[in-house]
Amino acid sequence: MDLAALVHRIDFRDRRNLYIALTAPAVLYYTSRVLATVFLPRSLAAPGILASPRQALQLLDKAQDLDTLPYPPDALPGARDVDTPYGNIRVYEWGPEDGRKVLFVHGISTPCIALATMAKLLVEKEGCRVMLFDLFGRGYSDAPDPEQYPQDERLFTSQILLLLASSNLIWVGASERFALVGYSLGGGIGAAFTSYFPDLVGSLILIAPSGLVRPKHISFTSKLLYGNLLPQWLVKYYVANRLRGQPPVPFAQSHKGGNPEATVDPATVVDSEVPDNGHPALAANSEAALFADKPGISPANTVAWQLDAHPGFVASFVSSIRHAPITNQHARWRLIGARQTARRWSGASNTQGLKEERVLILLGEQDGIIVAEEVEEDATEVLGAENVKCVRLEGGHDVPIVNAKGCVDAMAAFLGES
Repeated sequence: MDLAALVHRIDFRDRRNLYIALTAPAVLYYTSRVLATVFLPRSLAAPGILASPRQALQLLDKAQDLDTLPYPPDALPGARDVDTPYGNIRVYEWGPEDGRKVLFVHGISTPCIALATMAKLLVEKEGCRVMLFDLFGRGYSDAPDPEQYPQDERLFTSQILLLLASSNLIWVGASERFALVGYSLGGGIGAAFTSYFPDLVGSLILIAPSGLVRPKHISFTSKLLYGNLLPQWLVKYYVANRLRGQPPVPFAQSHKGGNPEATVDPATVVDSEVPDNGHPALAANSEAALFADKPGISPANTVAWQLDAHPGFVASFVSSIRHAPITNQHARWRLIGARQTARRWSGASNTQGLKEERVLILLGEQDGIIVAEEVEEDATEVLGAENVKCVRLEGGHDVPIVNAKGCVDAMAAFLGES
């Protein structure tokens, strides 16, 4: 019996209830859309965009509350908001206008505030012009819905091009190319970007970079979590708990697929991006001040704050683990190395390639996530021994945070070669 016949046979009261049941979802949907358009700010109502805390008036409407935030919107100089089809991008740019231009790309969990000390030292000690920005879904950058826009190299490449175009200064020109510094996930993003746009990047510095992480380090739990095998709500619930420092849910207490070396759950990268391996939810011992005049700002507090304040953070984190350039990037890295070799053989400085004719990779001696010995071996193999310089520094995966001066000194010496 079809639906029309069924409706005809039941009495008026039952038919009324049936009509209400059938039409209620559509009515509720379109009513919510109208209310969102009328009462919410334009950026919040935009379809496919998860607005950053910048638009959360309940957090930012009182000036006296701004300085109490773990990540105040004025934490860094030269702030600007760039409106794009993917949502807002928060950018910071400062330093001498004629200084060497350096673009930073941060890691998977902490926004660009994590690299503030390095940027400050480059401006004050080396006279550089620096630009930092929050990746989509972090800090004060909106999150284009990861279901529509996976957080892969295409999205991040587009983001970098958009923020470069937003500067009042020329970052790329006939005789102008910038230095790109990528940390952790930002290293994988930076290498991918350089492989696609060799005419834009003049120098490439990778700090504890993703991209060449050996598959043996990816645990069975991680493959289960991020392999599209589980419901999204369950994955997000687990990841949010891990980022808050809570015990993993029972299903995650699994074995490592018989591989004793599979030690890396990508969610634990957060533990290493804050000083002393402190967890964001337990940040009492990891409040390393990034600016002397703002002692309350720390990477740990910022990550914890994002969990509560940024509706797109967890989804962006999960999407990055699934789609971003973390592993299996050997082909893109080989292309970078091949260009350096071609430039060296041609003897022409105007051919595609890096000014120093090699990539600088900075590694933490005690890093348990990006293992120094393995990266040195693998980077040498894919780039070529003459096309890479690896330097080990004191520190773990948090090396640019706890040893910012060592990183900047190594960078300055390297950039001075060109």
